[in-house]
Amino acid sequence: MDAAEAQKQIQQMVNFILNEAKDKSEEIEAKAMEDFNIEKLKLVQQMKEKVRKEYAQKAKKIETQRAIARSTGINRSRLQKIGERDAMLHKAVDEAIAELSAYSKTPAYKTTVTNLMVQGCFSLLEPEVTVRCRQEDMALVESVIPEAQKIYTTEVAKQAKGTTKTVVLKLDKQNPLKGKAGGVVLSCNDGKIRVDNTLDARLRQLEEKDKPNLRKVLFPVQA
Repeated sequence: MDAAEAQKQIQQMVNFILNEAKDKSEEIEAKAMEDFNIEKLKLVQQMKEKVRKEYAQKAKKIETQRAIARSTGINRSRLQKIGERDAMLHKAVDEAIAELSAYSKTPAYKTTVTNLMVQGCFSLLEPEVTVRCRQEDMALVESVIPEAQKIYTTEVAKQAKGTTKTVVLKLDKQNPLKGKAGGVVLSCNDGKIRVDNTLDARLRQLEEKDKPNLRKVLFPVQA
């Protein structure tokens, strides 16, 4: 083989190697571009998913805040309504107490005071009971004490057959009740135990005990 032929073969080998290298380079570049596109797509999908999650979380948070705001508004309105109704109920009771002052000037008040003392004695069940009343009721209360003592003894005998129980009612003239519509306060054991049987207290007890029915009367449900 002469030099020219040898040079030709060498050149062919060089060209073959260069072509192979070029093909390999293009293949590597194509693979790199494919991998890049795949990674880019994955990254885009991840970003989209992240945005969707963040949006969903923010939307849920906003909806929760709105629900809380609605609930707070409803509760505030309901509490305000309850407060207004309670205020009206208290006002109605206050007006009723004011009217009771007029009742204390009627003949029926004498019987009421007697019964209130007897009832108080049944609550205490003590042999000696102190009675307090308004200054203007002193004479009336003092006059019905004997009758109240008698009724108490009679009622005890009726309710507990064979039992005899008496009570001595002592009117406290030194400490009259003030700011009351009428009635009496009974106590024993140096005032440690007491029963408030004033008309005011009884009406307040009625207010608490029968509040649902009072509300129905004052605030009827609209059809």
